[in-house]
Amino acid sequence: MADRYPDFATLAAAHEAGKDYQITVKDRGTPVVILAPHGGTIEPETAQIAQAVAADDLSFYLFEALHPGAHGDFHITSHRFDEPNALTLVARSVTSVAVHGRKNDGTDAVWLGGRAEGLRDAIGDALRDAGFAAELNTALPGVHPTNICNRTLSGAGVQLELSRSLRHALSEDTAMMDRFSAALRKAITKADTFDRA
Repeated sequence: MADRYPDFATLAAAHEAGKDYQITVKDRGTPVVILAPHGGTIEPETAQIAQAVAADDLSFYLFEALHPGAHGDFHITSHRFDEPNALTLVARSVTSVAVHGRKNDGTDAVWLGGRAEGLRDAIGDALRDAGFAAELNTALPGVHPTNICNRTLSGAGVQLELSRSLRHALSEDTAMMDRFSAALRKAITKADTFDRA
C-alpha cells in the first residue's frame, strides 16, 4: 500500500500529536540510537521491541500511530521519514539500529539491512548465537542514504525487518524478548563494530 503522506510536515498538518500519533525521544548521549519510526498501529510491537533493546541506557526514538487504519495512513517510507526530532537525534549519533515490521512470509528470520555493514553482520551473528534466524535483506536492503537509519554521523545504520509472527512472539514472551534484546545489545555495545565515516 502506498503512503498517504509524502513527508512528516504533510502528516502533521492533517493529524494531532498526542491524539492521532505520539513521538517519544530519549537522548542519552550514546553513540548508537535505537529507532522505531513505524510504531504503534503501523507496524505493531516495533516500538516495544526498540524500547526493550534500548533498555535504560541507550538513546531511542519512537513514532507511534495511535489509531488503527490502513498501513499507509501513518507510514512514511524510511528514506522520506523526516520527523524533526528523529533527524536531530540521529544526526548526533554515530550509528543507529531501526526496528521495522514486515508481513508474515513463511519465515521468522530477521532481515538485516542498512549501510553499517560491520554492525549489521555483528547483529546477525549475535542473533544466530542466541537461537534466532537472521539473513541479509535483499527485498528491503535499507541502503538509501536518506533512509532514517543512515542519516547518522557516519552515514550508516542498520535496518532490521521482523515478521509479524516474530514481533507477536517477542511481545508475548518476556524471556524471548530478553534473549533477543541481549543479542542486539551484545553487538551494539561493541564499539569496534561501528562503521565510522
